[in-house]
Amino acid sequence: MNETGSLQSQAYHTIKELILSKSLDSGVLYSETRLAKELGISRTPLREALQCLSQDGYITIMPSRGFKIRSLNKETMTESIEARCAIEGFCVHLFAFCEDESRRQKLLEDMKESLSRQKAALTSKSFPESFTEADHQFHMSLVQFARNNEFNHLFQRLLYTIHLTTYGALTITGRAETTYEEHCQIYQLLIEGDTEQAYQALIRHLMMPLKMNLI
Repeated sequence: MNETGSLQSQAYHTIKELILSKSLDSGVLYSETRLAKELGISRTPLREALQCLSQDGYITIMPSRGFKIRSLNKETMTESIEARCAIEGFCVHLFAFCEDESRRQKLLEDMKESLSRQKAALTSKSFPESFTEADHQFHMSLVQFARNNEFNHLFQRLLYTIHLTTYGALTITGRAETTYEEHCQIYQLLIEGDTEQAYQALIRHLMMPLKMNLI
């Protein structure tokens, strides 16, 4: 990777971390020039990093003005959840008809590992961040089971909205424990081969934030 590409990658991950740690305010219009100065890089790699962050759904670029961190609203949350239902629901049905047993077992093993991490995260000092990460891993493993690059790209595009939705839900007392139990149910139904019930459980789980009045 050339120097500009390296700086772009560094800027991307630095700004992404600032966003995820809530060090940047969604209500502020940020200056590209000022941020480039603060990060100690030229505007070219920063502009390219911002374009990538925009494509991945983290920011909204305001031409000739700067950029804003994307905030979660009812419409954005609803659309992202519906997209997840379509993608992840299809993946469950794909699992039902997959004849590659090693591929099926790999998904179940990945889910089991995620469940272990979720259980540990419930009492971890790094909660809710550690639980949110394990939650994403659980759902990502299902998406990756499809081996569909478009699904992977779409899920990546939704990841920030998913992060905000998950983080918001976990502020409600008992929701983390319930989320873990719902994941366990989906996992167990897949093990038992009851994919229709697994699909129904998944959809209920994904749609739950819409019933919780997070916004």
